[in-house]
Amino acid sequence: MSGSGPNDEPPRDRPVPFITRCIATGFFAGTIPWASGTFGTLVGLLLSLLPGMHGLLLPLIVLFFFVGVYAAGAVARAEGGRLTRSAAAAKAVFQPGPQAHPDPSIVVIDEIVGIWITLYGMPGSVTAYVLSFLAFRIFDVLKPEPARWVEQLPGGWGIMLDDVFAGLYANVTVRILLLLIPLVTGPMLLP
Repeated sequence: MSGSGPNDEPPRDRPVPFITRCIATGFFAGTIPWASGTFGTLVGLLLSLLPGMHGLLLPLIVLFFFVGVYAAGAVARAEGGRLTRSAAAAKAVFQPGPQAHPDPSIVVIDEIVGIWITLYGMPGSVTAYVLSFLAFRIFDVLKPEPARWVEQLPGGWGIMLDDVFAGLYANVTVRILLLLIPLVTGPMLLP
């Protein structure tokens, strides 16, 4: 991993418990050296496909939001603001300027919760899942306000809350698209 920006703090010598690191990194998907946020989102999407998960999304979103605040904050304190090259490049283009608090690339629990928010209440169609994945990744990268503002909150709060807003924006966007697609293409496109 390489760092970029003012939050390139060196790792601090604080041990992070294995389970905390496992949760924060999305079962270590965040340690993939490129596109870790995309892989974290994919983990969240795949978890949502497990039998019975659709009905449990709301309590899981709430539970893992708060667990994520703790886990993301602990790993961020230990890792500093280290970013993969792809994350550093995306931040330079889409989120220029300094970041107030570290949000290392390996933390992806925020993407997992964010995609669950995007998928909440969606039909179980392939189209809905593909649109949800794409919409969430777009909003997560672009971070329209207030996502950019809440990202400045300290510790795990900022790390988690910007993805909550990205998930909310994506959820609304996908709902609108699912209403519009049949009007444009006819009902046969939505499996």
